[in-house]
Amino acid sequence: MSSAPDYLIVDSMPLEVCRISRSLRSTVCKQEYYSAPDKGFCASQQTCYYGYKLHVVCSLEGVIRSFDLSKASVHDIYYLKNVKELYRDCVLLDDRGYLSTDYRLDLFESQRIVLEVPIRRNQNDYKLQHPLFRRCRKRIETLFSQLCDPFMIQRNYAK
Repeated sequence: MSSAPDYLIVDSMPLEVCRISRSLRSTVCKQEYYSAPDKGFCASQQTCYYGYKLHVVCSLEGVIRSFDLSKASVHDIYYLKNVKELYRDCVLLDDRGYLSTDYRLDLFESQRIVLEVPIRRNQNDYKLQHPLFRRCRKRIETLFSQLCDPFMIQRNYAK
């Protein structure tokens, strides 16, 4: 008795605490090292920032299933360790930030999680991702936009 796998979308977005030029003077959340903000790079916006990274897993309907905060310097791929503990028998639609053969194999062998990541154009085995997957990935971008508007997540009033 086998059911269709769950399709989930994974992505992250930057949460800027203050301008990067003021990061050394900032005292926000610096009490403990593990929770202190850090410098990071957002590839989609081509900018460096100082703060955190919001990781989100949502369904195809746009319902948030889980989320987590990490330092901005933590690579997206390390969030998959948390996903491994929470989900099983599902398909994760990711962006190129989650491209890792080792993690892909580990997730499939341990929890039967299939990673659908578009391959970069400069790789040997490049093939275009199915248009349906590309369309579904837009759902999480819309979700991030919906979070930014009412909660003003990306508007930073700190100098």
